[in-house]
Amino acid sequence: MNRLFATLKRELRIAWRHKASFVLPPLFFSIVVTLFALGGRPGDPRLAELAPSVMWVGGLLAALLTLDRLFRIDLEDGWLEQNFVAPSSPVWMVCGKLLAHWLLTGLPLVLLAVPLSLQLGFPVGIPLGVLSLSLLLGTPVLSLIGGFAAALTVALPRAGLLLPVLVLPLMAPVVIFGSGAARAAQAGLDPWGPIYFVAALLVLTTTLLPWATAAALRNAFD
Repeated sequence: MNRLFATLKRELRIAWRHKASFVLPPLFFSIVVTLFALGGRPGDPRLAELAPSVMWVGGLLAALLTLDRLFRIDLEDGWLEQNFVAPSSPVWMVCGKLLAHWLLTGLPLVLLAVPLSLQLGFPVGIPLGVLSLSLLLGTPVLSLIGGFAAALTVALPRAGLLLPVLVLPLMAPVVIFGSGAARAAQAGLDPWGPIYFVAALLVLTTTLLPWATAAALRNAFD
């Protein structure tokens, strides 16, 4: 656990020194949603119907922006290799990196979702709460899956071109069920089925992917 908190502290310090790279995802997310609202007809009820899909797809694309650099810089400067030759398990280092990625990219998207969804005319009350809950549960899954794919391609040249091809099919279920929960609440239906599925994906990825990511990173040194 000490290694997790040390890695998290290091990542937050680096992010504070290089603010532009982590301001980009929420800025990109805000621009995508705003342009979608400006491109529609004023007061068009279809904007509210499409709001959950727009929020989730925008969040997915924003999360992809920083994945290519998640482990690559640490591999190039040798910090990643030092963690793997240390006597303790590197899994806690991986957990710290992935947690920092969610805090810096996923959590701002969850916080921005409320004002941006209102901009699209999404109804307040239970539907807005379900949308926020689905994003709160689903954005960590995006970071975990993206971190695993980034570890698989960290030693490959031009991995930024390959990474979206690997990530998008794996992230499709959480996007489908996350947006489906908000649409169900918007239509007055029970949204808890999709919410439980997203929560199950969160538990599954949290349980398995940090270890799989550490194994993929170890292979990068071979």
